[in-house]
Amino acid sequence: MIKVKTFGEPLVPFKVQVELQELDKRVNDFIRDGQIKNVISVSDAVTSESGSSIGLVRVLVYDD
Repeated sequence: MIKVKTFGEPLVPFKVQVELQELDKRVNDFIRDGQIKNVISVSDAVTSESGSSIGLVRVLVYDD
């Protein structure tokens, strides 16, 4: 069965690198802990407000 999991992360100016590493760790932990064997797709979308990037949504599509 194909499933979708989303992960969100607010972005703070000058701390984006750390936030991206934390988001990567959360996604990798989910894949490892869930023993996901088949990742179909991973994509990122930026959320914005008044033209400024304020967050990131990562979508993981996988088959269990």
